[in-house]
Amino acid sequence: MRSITYAQAIREATEIAMDQDPNVICLGLGVDDPKGIFGTTLGLKEKFGGDRVFDMPTSEAAMTGIALGASLNGIRPLMTHQRLDFFLLTMDQIVNNAAKWNYMFGGNSSPMSLVARLILGRGWGQGPTHSQSLQSWFAHIPGLKVVMPTFPADAKGLLLSSLFDGSPVMFLEHRWLHNTVGDVPAGDFRTPIGKAQIVKEGTDLTVVAYSYMTVECLQAITLLEANGISVELIDLKSIRPLDWDTVLKSVRKTGRLLAADTSNAMCSVASEIVATVTSECFDELKTAPRRLTLPDFPAPTSPALTKDFYPRAEDVARIIGEMMDKKLDVSEIVKARKSPHDVPGDWFKGPF
Repeated sequence: MRSITYAQAIREATEIAMDQDPNVICLGLGVDDPKGIFGTTLGLKEKFGGDRVFDMPTSEAAMTGIALGASLNGIRPLMTHQRLDFFLLTMDQIVNNAAKWNYMFGGNSSPMSLVARLILGRGWGQGPTHSQSLQSWFAHIPGLKVVMPTFPADAKGLLLSSLFDGSPVMFLEHRWLHNTVGDVPAGDFRTPIGKAQIVKEGTDLTVVAYSYMTVECLQAITLLEANGISVELIDLKSIRPLDWDTVLKSVRKTGRLLAADTSNAMCSVASEIVATVTSECFDELKTAPRRLTLPDFPAPTSPALTKDFYPRAEDVARIIGEMMDKKLDVSEIVKARKSPHDVPGDWFKGPF
């Protein structure tokens, strides 16, 4: 175990995969940039050469078409789109080609082994066209796998699993996570796709979260525990496939559910979790399940509006307090926050 950043974990996973398999390539806008996409691709071109690590023109559709064709010829492309929003230009190829290829040809063709790294989430100045969290779009499509690691160890382990999975995988990274630090095993370490983790055990209420919202939930739990509320926190890691066994077992134990999500409310991952839990665990529920998501509006740009748009730890604590019939003073969470509301820390220097 070493303590490294989320970005370093992704870079390490990429290097290990490229060392193991000469068919792994890394392509995308800015992969050989001096900053290396938050440091996730630094030094890879110098080590593996321009034939395996290369920049692409600003044509998302062309880049994706090249990756799809390469995959069908035995290559394992790791394709990086610096913003999920720009990836929307590739949806025809992803939905109608990548997602369906393995199914339509029944394994009698080269597998569609493609990983798309997509960076999403908020940040100062991002606005409505540069801060979208559209993971539920991808999760809706049969044939796509969708993973969203929260911790550095899972960023490494899930990326390695994705690269050798033999399926098209949407690997989504929240930009507020890249400089977070955690213990990460050295060497080839793989996290199973589709297996959630119970980050903290509890008895009163189940919180299901993933990606950056897991971090906010962890911050809220300190206040909740001080007020005698025992929360079980599940980090999904993967949202397709989704580990329903872990979720349902926890809700049957606690009888209460809060699903925390970075999506807009309508047709969100949280909506699917609440619907399934209600269908499967209705008799065990002690109160109506709740969702915590973004409002159903385009994301604002100005700090005055973003301040109340994005859910934070105090919102998690407030909703759980309501579900437990306890009036909680959440101002302590806000006072303890050292950075402005629209940045995760003093290391976050810009909207990119």
